[in-house]
Amino acid sequence: MTLTAAVIGAGPDPDNPSGEGYAMGYRHADAYEAVDGVELLAVADIVPENARAFADEYGLGDDRVFEDYESMLDAVEPDVVSVTVPPALHADISLGCIRSGVVEAVHCEKPMSRTWAEARAMAEEADSHDVQLTFNHQRRFGEPFRRAKELLDDGEIGDLERVEFSAPNVYDYGSHSFDLCSFYNDEAEAEWVLASVDYREEDVLFGAHNENHAVVQWRYENGVTGLATTGVGAETVACHNRLVGSDGVIEVGPGGVAASEPLRIRRDGEGWESIDCDEGVHGGDCIRRAIADVVEGVETGDASELCAQNALVGTELIFGAWESARRRGRVDFPLEIDDNPLESMVESGDLTPESGES
Repeated sequence: MTLTAAVIGAGPDPDNPSGEGYAMGYRHADAYEAVDGVELLAVADIVPENARAFADEYGLGDDRVFEDYESMLDAVEPDVVSVTVPPALHADISLGCIRSGVVEAVHCEKPMSRTWAEARAMAEEADSHDVQLTFNHQRRFGEPFRRAKELLDDGEIGDLERVEFSAPNVYDYGSHSFDLCSFYNDEAEAEWVLASVDYREEDVLFGAHNENHAVVQWRYENGVTGLATTGVGAETVACHNRLVGSDGVIEVGPGGVAASEPLRIRRDGEGWESIDCDEGVHGGDCIRRAIADVVEGVETGDASELCAQNALVGTELIFGAWESARRRGRVDFPLEIDDNPLESMVESGDLTPESGES
């Protein structure tokens, strides 16, 4: 059986990624072409020259190039679509695909959505329409992260007690970080979150605001706690992911985002031991592995690790952290808001980040 795939959002030149566009559509397309049993059929992009350049790269004819995704769905009826547009458009396009009655699966880029209400709606609609909805938290498939999980599950540091991470921010980059915490903690749901943020210099990535500095503490329903520091204060945790157990510590990317050492472990009473990995925290073939997992889910009917329900755990923590900053207090879950608290605080004037443009 051959599955057919299409990409919505080709993006600009893949050789020149920026905070306005990272051309993730090309990376998804490369993965589809590398996975057995998948045929890349078409592309849709509202910028015709972007769609045409993408089509030229992957040998798609003129009849497989579209400016709007609805026309593409009607014309080629793909089994799987990748949604690789800015976060503000994730919900509208994903929901349109889910409700179309055409696709079996939607694989959307992270973060899930612009608001918490949109994230919930995407998951609910996918479930009601029996469409597999996944999000590209591909770092779960990186070797250092998988090896760390294996060490944890093998009892090398005892019982997991706390997860920690440092990141540039809690939303754009932190979407991966919170998701990895869920991965290590067996997808347990969060119980509460407490956070403080500083946002004085405008940082808009792919059309979405991101704080400059945050401190976040949270607790899962199984008793495991979490700690994260971002931006200016990232060096407080200074680790891409840290797993603190009853009998030791595992660090993935000690030093943070620019870490050169991928993985190490310290068992109680011993020194640090480096764990050999063939790839770093940013290397490897993670997107292909993620797409392969998505395809396997469609073929077998089994839930993908990247499913919407798993993504909701980290997304609730992101918006919950910003809501905690807005309330100036702890937020107990389930999170009962609809908006994006950071964006709302900017719009209301409670936060007044200065633009770097002169």
